[in-house]
Amino acid sequence: MKDITIVICSYNYERFLREAIDSALAQEPQRTQVVVIDDGSTDGSHAIIASYGVRVTPVLKANGGQASSYNLGLEMAQTEYILYLDSDDVLYEGAVAQVLDTFERGGYAKVQFTLDVIDGQSRSIGVCVPHSQPPAECAGLLRNGWLYPSPPASGNAYRVSALKRVLPLPKTTRRGIAADFFAIYGVALVGQVGVIDTPLGGYRVHRAANESEAAAKPRAGLSIANSQDVAEVVQAFPQRWDALRELVSERLGEQLPEQPMDFSYEKAHLCLRVYDAPLWRRWHWIVFDSRRYFRSILANPFWTTRKKFAAVALTLLCLLPLRSVSDHAIRFLANPLARGTQTHRS
Repeated sequence: MKDITIVICSYNYERFLREAIDSALAQEPQRTQVVVIDDGSTDGSHAIIASYGVRVTPVLKANGGQASSYNLGLEMAQTEYILYLDSDDVLYEGAVAQVLDTFERGGYAKVQFTLDVIDGQSRSIGVCVPHSQPPAECAGLLRNGWLYPSPPASGNAYRVSALKRVLPLPKTTRRGIAADFFAIYGVALVGQVGVIDTPLGGYRVHRAANESEAAAKPRAGLSIANSQDVAEVVQAFPQRWDALRELVSERLGEQLPEQPMDFSYEKAHLCLRVYDAPLWRRWHWIVFDSRRYFRSILANPFWTTRKKFAAVALTLLCLLPLRSVSDHAIRFLANPLARGTQTHRS
């Protein structure tokens, strides 16, 4: 029997799908099963999947959202471990071997690994996610409301028995959005998290954020994911946390705090209030509305003192009269692409 199932979840990503499948098939062939779940694509994805023949297990289903693909993938997995690979991301050669070795040495519920941020042409922009790593025992901090640093979906592998204590997700509720959120944080309450602080894959950020688009649509440069801008983060995050609290209460009998503490959420508030704002509004936010934001930095249990100092210093640039300097600092905080662009120019 295979050791790990790589479930590739795809919807209308034919331009990236073949690269994702190839990267999964390049892993340990004797230990890896590759399942490709197409969630009702209307582009050329079906033909691409069919071209692999028996090398992959294809699942062509009606559109039901990410939660339905996660649930089905977990149901199909006959292996000890599972990894959900987004169809616009890639795994590097040898990734599965390192993940399996970490599982076997540590008995973890989840093993996470660093991802390089890559662009639409598969070029690394010089930035990795996450920027810091959690301790193996991060459940206690999560129970106090601190969301531990985790890579996006493709950088996480799970012990199937542990994940089944959290999933499946109900298909007809708000939990269907960002199913990886519930897997990533729910499973940390079941067992320890193993960390590989080495890039073993690429997380593709291919939402346009170039200077010409930014000129036409200023907030384009603040996009911090492929499908969400900062306004969507501010709106969606509290709903996700409430749903996670409900899920954890139902499945695990635990009560999480009503309000979480997460820098990504707080910096989205920063962007909405301060980006492209007049000087008086920036000062007003710093003086009257920034308490939770600075707490998410200064009390952050996962960050080094140096990183805390850098984040505070960048934030305080918002107080300078030049709006161009303030906006550049905020883009640097908010968007990995901005950091990568700066890295390449320096």
